[in-house]
Amino acid sequence: MPNIRDSVLIETTRTHRARLVAAFLFGEPEERRTVSDNVKRFIAGVVVAAVISAGCVGTALVLDFLDQQAQQREEQQR
Repeated sequence: MPNIRDSVLIETTRTHRARLVAAFLFGEPEERRTVSDNVKRFIAGVVVAAVISAGCVGTALVLDFLDQQAQQREEQQR
């Protein structure tokens, strides 16, 4: 029957092998990290802000157009 120590040893060996393979294929961690996570978050924030502002501008244009049509109908009825 397997012991808990055996499971821990096997998992530790797997982790070490995975780290060695990653280091061999991709280099040191300092070399792999070229772009900061904050840059990605900033770009995502800018994209979200652009989408929200485009939605606000679109809504304002549609509401203004509908208001102008309502005013033209009132003028025609008079």
